[in-house]
Amino acid sequence: MNTATNAAPLTLEQLRAQDAWNQCASYSKEHVNIAKGLPALIMNSGLMQVLAFCHEKGKANEEVATHLRTWLNLRFNKVARDPGFESFMQSLLIASPANYQAITTEAYAWLRWMRQMASARVKQDKKD
Repeated sequence: MNTATNAAPLTLEQLRAQDAWNQCASYSKEHVNIAKGLPALIMNSGLMQVLAFCHEKGKANEEVATHLRTWLNLRFNKVARDPGFESFMQSLLIASPANYQAITTEAYAWLRWMRQMASARVKQDKKD
């Protein structure tokens, strides 16, 4: 393992993995199931529709969606906080098609890590 003084900068994949690992520390099996299902929902319905669905469903769905919005806000706006449901949806409404596609692609990439990390952490917690 590299020390902090000679460590190479993290790759985007490493940053995604690290963020997913950190965000899912308190996830339950319900969160894992949501994270596993979101990519297919996005593919079938679209990012905005899925974020609206998660917001409507509440608690665990909204928590995963909040973590996703926070990551996307960091990647595209360089701000590491959740902009909030309404603000994020407004920004997607006015996004150019190319930007909307880039945001959706990034959502898929982050969710690939979240699915794996959340599943591993929840399984690990059961062993502890």
